[in-house]
Amino acid sequence: MDGRFSTSLETIGVCLLVLTEINFDGIVGPSHNYAGLSLGNLASAKNANQTSYPRAAALQGLAKMRHNVRLGLPQGLLLPHPRPDRPWLESLGATMNSAAPVPAWAMSASAMWTANAATVSPAPDTRDGKCHLTVANLVTMPHRSHEWPNTLKQLRLAFADPAFDVHGPVPAPFGDEGAANHMRLAPAHGEPGVEIFVYGRTGGPFPARQHRIASEAVAAHHGLDPARTLFVEQAEQAIAAGAFHNDVVAVADGLTLFAHEHAFADRAGFYADLERLLPEVRIVEVPAARVSLSDAIASYLFNAQLVTLPSGEQALILPTEAQEISAVHDYLEDLVAGNGPIRATRFVDVRQSMANGGGPACLRLRVVADPARVDPRFLVDEAKLDRLDAVIAEHWPESIDPSRLSDRTLHLSIEAARTALLDALDLAREAV
Repeated sequence: MDGRFSTSLETIGVCLLVLTEINFDGIVGPSHNYAGLSLGNLASAKNANQTSYPRAAALQGLAKMRHNVRLGLPQGLLLPHPRPDRPWLESLGATMNSAAPVPAWAMSASAMWTANAATVSPAPDTRDGKCHLTVANLVTMPHRSHEWPNTLKQLRLAFADPAFDVHGPVPAPFGDEGAANHMRLAPAHGEPGVEIFVYGRTGGPFPARQHRIASEAVAAHHGLDPARTLFVEQAEQAIAAGAFHNDVVAVADGLTLFAHEHAFADRAGFYADLERLLPEVRIVEVPAARVSLSDAIASYLFNAQLVTLPSGEQALILPTEAQEISAVHDYLEDLVAGNGPIRATRFVDVRQSMANGGGPACLRLRVVADPARVDPRFLVDEAKLDRLDAVIAEHWPESIDPSRLSDRTLHLSIEAARTALLDALDLAREAV
């Protein structure tokens, strides 16, 4: 490591002891609907034009947060965006009565998947000893391309402390989808790590959403050490099978990489580079002979949260669907019975999110930081979750039929629901 980076570590030395991983989950918004807008997301396409259940979806998301709090994991939240997005519609010269799919684009609740909110580099990895966040531009899909301004406002509010540096988006046309295509491996949260940016070149019939140039720009803005930064190509086979983000086929935590055999274009080269930079790395690769790509994607086996519990044990927090596909269930039984680093599985019900193409890992953004430096309104405990449960039970629509997306009565109820949430979080006066 060169002098620039050793200096930054000296600067933050006393802070390393208080750095921990905080999962910021997106609250599922009251406009949650199944419009099937995400090309390459097989679950989204399969359930297009079905009735959605925003209240159940949001309560499932809160239950996942509560589950993690009870495991002893620090937990935060990010907010649903204002919907319909009227300023964006105006910029298009459109209204909610415009031809489809414009109203669906303006009503999208996809900001719930905060793995796409930003890319995060913790302080031990950066030149200036700050935690850097770059908001994702999400330019590939129209319904997500207008998320970043509101996400940026939230990030700059939640992480306003000088310990953080929050960056605007990489400019179009270079697609950046955030932490869903980024992994970090390190001996401990407060120690320097290896940051891995996964990009795509082609996805057969589907677009590769993460551009290498975008990943390189984020790494440069964050002041990462080039010697400890890897740019890895996602396998075309994986994208074509429905792995529209890397986190559908790979996840990392601590010193453990958990990945499908067909996740990466050059897995041997990637693994060799990783072992050179981090000799103690533990690579847990799932053979295609045990779990096919199609079963991995249907179950969201890799879209689990791989976490280190307070006991030091690593666990996978998985969707209940992973229990329902026999090959995945059998593999997980063998995994936790073995001598590898992953020793436990926990299952959560996020079926409403899964039906729209997002599992447990999609719903969270990991930020390694001192919780005392985060705006407390964005952190949760059981009491706050109780309050949010009550708000959602009272105000969120029970169901939305896609044919109602242009219904003004629905719009007013969605706007009122979000206002009630902001009031409950003491955020009503903020421009978020």
